[in-house]
Amino acid sequence: MKYFDAHTHTNFVAYDDDRDEVILRAKDAGVAMNVVGTQKDTSASALALAEKYEHVYATIGLHPIHTSKSYHDEKELGSSFAEDSEGKEGFTSRGELFDASTYEKLGTSPRVIAIGECGLDYYRTEADTKELQKKAFIEQIELANRLGKPLMLHIRNAYDDALDIIKAHAKVKGNVHFFAGDWDTAKRFLEFGFTLSFTGVITFTHDYDDVVRNTPLDMLLSETDAPYVTPVPHRGKRNEPAYVTEVVRAIAKVRGEDNDMVAVQLMENTKRVFNLSSTH
Repeated sequence: MKYFDAHTHTNFVAYDDDRDEVILRAKDAGVAMNVVGTQKDTSASALALAEKYEHVYATIGLHPIHTSKSYHDEKELGSSFAEDSEGKEGFTSRGELFDASTYEKLGTSPRVIAIGECGLDYYRTEADTKELQKKAFIEQIELANRLGKPLMLHIRNAYDDALDIIKAHAKVKGNVHFFAGDWDTAKRFLEFGFTLSFTGVITFTHDYDDVVRNTPLDMLLSETDAPYVTPVPHRGKRNEPAYVTEVVRAIAKVRGEDNDMVAVQLMENTKRVFNLSSTH
C-alpha cells in the first residue's frame, strides 16, 4: 500500500449501508487504514474489521466525550444510544466508565496497533466532567504502558492538561490525531516523541500551514477522520479513507515537496509509530 489513513471510523453507523465497498475502494486506491474505536462497541467493531481485512488495523479505547452524558452525532453510534434522540441529528448519549479488563482483552490482539482515541476534550464540559476525562485518560495511558502499544490522542481545547498528564504517566509515545494547535504547542508534543496527524481540513484552510511546514517530515502522519471533514475536491460528500490521498497531496503542497516522496515518508512514519511490519 502506498498510503495510510492513520485515523478513520469506517466502524461508524455512517457506513452501515456500504462499509465493505468503502473499505475495498480504499484498497483499490492503495490505502491501508487504522479504524479507531471511541467506546467499547465501536472498539470491538474496529477490531472485527481489522480481523476481516489485511489492509485494516484497529485502535481501541474510550473517547473523552464518552466518559459522561454528552452531545453526539448519529453518524457515530446511531440513535439507539440516545437517551432522547427525538429524531435529531445530534443527541445526548449515556456515558461509559473505562473498563480496563474489556479493553485489555481487545488490546492484546496483534491487529490492535494503538490505544485510543483517548485524551481530553474540553469543548463542552463542566469541572466534574474534566475530572472524569482525566481519570479515563490516565487509565488508558496505563493500559498502553502495559501492552507496549502507542497512544492515539484526541485533544481539544486541553493541550496543557494533556501534556501534563503525558509527562507524568506515559512510558509510550504515539500520535496526536487531528492536531489543531499552534507551532509552540506542536513543539511540545514533538519533544515527547509524538507524531502529529492532519486531516482534509488542510485542503480548505491555511490555518495549520505553519505547523505542517515546520514539523519534521518524519514526525507527520496523514488521516481522514472519516466520515468527517471531507477534503477538497470531495467537499459535500461523506468522507472515506480513499480520500487520504488528497491529504497527502496537501501536505506535500504546503511543504513544497514531491508528492511521491512525502507519501513514502508518511508510510515509513506510520510503520515506525505503530510497529507495523515492512510488508504492509
